[in-house]
Amino acid sequence: MTHKLWFQTGIGILLAMLIIFMFQQIQEVFNPFVIIARTIFLPLLIGGVLFYLTRPLLHFLESKKLPRWASITFVLTVVIFTFWLIYAMIAPVIGEQSASLAKSTPEMINDGEKWVDYLLSQRDDLPPQAQDSVEKAISNVTNNVNDWAAGFGSWLLTFLQNFIQGLFLLVLAPFFLVYMLKDHEKFAPFLAGFFHGERRTWVRKTLHDLDVTLRSYIQGQLLVSFLVGVMLLIGYLIIGLDYALLLALFGMFTNVIPFLGPYLAVVPALIIALMQEPQMALYVAIIMLVAQQIESNFISPNVMGKALDIHPLTVITVILAAGNIAGIWGIILAIPFYGVVKTILSNLYKKRTEIREAAGKEID
Repeated sequence: MTHKLWFQTGIGILLAMLIIFMFQQIQEVFNPFVIIARTIFLPLLIGGVLFYLTRPLLHFLESKKLPRWASITFVLTVVIFTFWLIYAMIAPVIGEQSASLAKSTPEMINDGEKWVDYLLSQRDDLPPQAQDSVEKAISNVTNNVNDWAAGFGSWLLTFLQNFIQGLFLLVLAPFFLVYMLKDHEKFAPFLAGFFHGERRTWVRKTLHDLDVTLRSYIQGQLLVSFLVGVMLLIGYLIIGLDYALLLALFGMFTNVIPFLGPYLAVVPALIIALMQEPQMALYVAIIMLVAQQIESNFISPNVMGKALDIHPLTVITVILAAGNIAGIWGIILAIPFYGVVKTILSNLYKKRTEIREAAGKEID
């Protein structure tokens, strides 16, 4: 019985639960390590993303017989110049549109109140059941406005505090990037050095597969998000939507979140369109639909291929679960983390199958 897969799996799950329980009992011992991990998480994450984006350039420069230190210096120069160029091009426009949006917010709120007053004035023409539903809906919205405003103010304050802290931590990102570019070939041999024989070979293969998975996801997802942002910007400019650049950038950033990103991106665009001109909301919905169809049917299949090959239902489940566990960071990192776990388990299953087949041949 001990050789059965279900028995070994059950024992593994019980041991994992026992280990988690023991860690919970002594979690105060690990608090310093948790604080350190939280401190380096953001710069390490940004450094890792930049590493996968710039590594092809590093390899190209080295293929031209350029020394490693010179290649890294050139890559850093390109990264800094790119960020400066993007800032110089879009920062003034974003600042102008953000200021205009802030000034227009009271007017938009007044327009919303006018819509509510109009609905109240027309409720007498509705059937009795509809009147009750409208009154209850308006009453609920009115009662919750203050709570929403207070919650949004608290969220905004927390966001600004975290954003300022993040800016200071971003100073560490170039250091992580430099050392990743300098010593990335040493990581796999270092980990594989703890193993011998076939296990070492398996570890090297698994690390290579993980590298391919992360590279494909990061490079592909960022390129897809950029192209979606460009399509949204072009569409918004064609229909004359206010704050087009601001809304397109928001759509580009939210598109990093698989499946849910497009729906998050369209909400503020629809609100702005409704306040600007009601029929424009239809144009915004059409632009978003066309952009997503182009992205899902043409861009993503050619850019990302089958790097992760995850069913949409699995994507939704993983994102919702990760969001409840770890918030916004869980939503953003859920799919690459799932890809990493899937790659490891897939390699474990293949190795186990090879061992069983080899054992069967020996018996025969």
